[in-house]
Amino acid sequence: MKKPRMTKKIILFLWLFIFLFWSLVADVKAQDAQTLVEDSFNYMRGETSVSTVVMTIHRPDWQRTMTIKAWTKGQEDSIFRIISPPKDHGNGTLKRGREMWTYNPKVNRVIKIPPSMMSQAWMGSDFSNNDLSKTESLIEDYTHTVIGTETHEGGKVYIIKSMPKPEAPVVWGMQKLKIREDHIFLAQEFYDEDFKLVKSLNFLEIRMLGGKLYPGVMKMQKADIKDEYTVLEYKELVFDKDMPDRLFTLSSLKNPTR
Repeated sequence: MKKPRMTKKIILFLWLFIFLFWSLVADVKAQDAQTLVEDSFNYMRGETSVSTVVMTIHRPDWQRTMTIKAWTKGQEDSIFRIISPPKDHGNGTLKRGREMWTYNPKVNRVIKIPPSMMSQAWMGSDFSNNDLSKTESLIEDYTHTVIGTETHEGGKVYIIKSMPKPEAPVVWGMQKLKIREDHIFLAQEFYDEDFKLVKSLNFLEIRMLGGKLYPGVMKMQKADIKDEYTVLEYKELVFDKDMPDRLFTLSSLKNPTR
């Protein structure tokens, strides 16, 4: 008479074990996804980086090109300066943590960008202030989950869904990432609050840059307008060069020393 009760207890125990097992697996996968995203950001930025890139803003009826020199240090500090064309020469942008400032030499004025404007276009491009600064927001404000895999040039690629944490100060309702097993970003998709694709960033022409494999071209493409996009092409890239902290200051933004 007690055998059915024992069977029910065993079944209940097995279901509980399975639930705990898959909960543990899901937690491990989430941790692995977080680590993968962090390691990939560190790989892409290095301890420090100095780069020269050509930015091409393409529209159906016009096209504009700028050459930009950029310095980054860690995940939080970066400074960008336009070196051509002459009419834009000297325009700069400084990011420290989540704060950002711009400098216009024509009016000799430094302006702090409020958080509400971080998602706005940088210099009329398809990159926002956040995009160009490689903000740590993706690491700190999103929960990451591996939702699939594929292959690219013989390497394994992880497809990651990134959902904003509750109360996180972000504009995207979701992001999707494609990261190769050697920590190279291949794609980043940006979705609105209704999970509709707004724009996508593709990392192309992977080659040796700065002593390691790196995407030589990045293309930000609007989802609904195929003939509007912005391309970043790396001309020079150096990693792990010593940089003084004074480089990432308002004084340096206004009065560059290099």
